[in-house]
Amino acid sequence: MGFTVLGPLAEGGIRLPMYSFRIPAGFPSPATDHMEKKISMDEMLNVRAAHVYLVTIDGDSMQGVGIFPGDVAVVDRSIEPAHGHVVVALLNNDPLCKRLCLRGKKVILGSENPRYPDRHVMEGDDLSIWGVITYTVRSHEH
Repeated sequence: MGFTVLGPLAEGGIRLPMYSFRIPAGFPSPATDHMEKKISMDEMLNVRAAHVYLVTIDGDSMQGVGIFPGDVAVVDRSIEPAHGHVVVALLNNDPLCKRLCLRGKKVILGSENPRYPDRHVMEGDDLSIWGVITYTVRSHEH
């Protein structure tokens, strides 16, 4: 599973209304509309920070954690990558989105789809972790 770097978000975000009730996915409740506050998605996702950038995901090897082809991922370079984080990385110049698995001195880039094998980082491999995925955004129009 690869990715395409989109870059930082441009200036000019707008604030959107945020309502205090939750939207049920089943039978709707008779909740009344009550706007709690106005929020900014770029502030909520912290996408204006210099250490945060956006990528588009390519491939389906991470669908087990809800990351699908075409999703936009928010990547934070300020987070120290740790065991269990979903990261974007380059392994021998191959762009990847994988789960970081640390087992002693072993580094494994794990897939979250049984159709794809994990990638074991071997001695002599060139691994560069670009950042940790903190959020994803998906279009439901298709």
